[in-house]
Amino acid sequence: MKIDWDRRTCARRGHITYLPHEEHLRNKLRAGTALGEAWRCLRCGDFALGAPHGSGPAADAPLVPRGKVLRDLFLLRFLAVERAVRGVFIVLAAFGVWQFSNRKDAVRRFFDEYIAVLRPVARHFNYDLDHSPVVGTIQKTFGYQHSTLMLVAGALLAYALIEIVEGVGLWRAKRWAEYLTVVATAAFLPLEIYELTEKVSWLKIATLVINVLAVLYIALAKRLFGLRGGRKAFDEERHSASLMEVEISAGVPAAAHHG
Repeated sequence: MKIDWDRRTCARRGHITYLPHEEHLRNKLRAGTALGEAWRCLRCGDFALGAPHGSGPAADAPLVPRGKVLRDLFLLRFLAVERAVRGVFIVLAAFGVWQFSNRKDAVRRFFDEYIAVLRPVARHFNYDLDHSPVVGTIQKTFGYQHSTLMLVAGALLAYALIEIVEGVGLWRAKRWAEYLTVVATAAFLPLEIYELTEKVSWLKIATLVINVLAVLYIALAKRLFGLRGGRKAFDEERHSASLMEVEISAGVPAAAHHG
C-alpha cells in the first residue's frame, strides 16, 4: 500500500498556504468558494479555507518538505528516536558502573549472600552455580580496579553523548548529523560482528541489521561522500522538491521556471 506522505503529514500538522506577489501565480493558487476564499496547500496541493499563512515573492515561499523528501525526513526521525533512546540506556549503564565502582564491597557481600542462599536450590535442580558462566563473569568484575571502572563509565558516557547528538541532529535533518551517524555507526560494525562470533543472540542480530541498513540508507539517500552525485545532486533534488513548490502547486511546468 503506497503511503501519501504529503496528505498524511497535512492531516497531522495542518496545511501550509502562501500568497505569492506574482499575480499569475496568485490567481492559480486561490479559489473562491461559498464559504470564503481557499488557498492551495504547498505540501499536498489541496485547497484549504482561510487566509494564507504567509505572503511574498514566490522565490521566498517556505521550504516545505514533500514527497520523497518528506518520506526521508520521517525515516530520519525514526532513526533519531532510536539513537536517542539508545543513548539514554547507555547513560543509565554508565551510572550503574559508576555506582558499582563506589559500592563494590557492599555489592560483593550482597552477591555472596545471595549466591549462598541460591546454591542449595540450584543444586536441587542439578545446576552448579560455582561453575556458571554468568556467576563467573560477575565475580570477575569485583576484581576490577576503581580506576578501570571509572574509565568504563567515562567511555560509556562518551558513547551515549555521540548517540544523543546524532539523535538531535537527525531529528533536525542536519547534514553533519548524517555524516556523524554513518561514520560512528560504521566504526562500531566490526565490534558488533565480533560479538556475534562470540555469542549469537536475536538482539545482537537485530542491532547489527538496523545499523547496517541505517548506514546504507543514509549514505545513499542523502548522497553522502559523493555517492549518487554527492552534495550537488542532493541540493538539486531539494530545489526541485522545495523551491518550486509554488510553481508546481500552480501547475506551472518546471522548464518554465528555468526559462
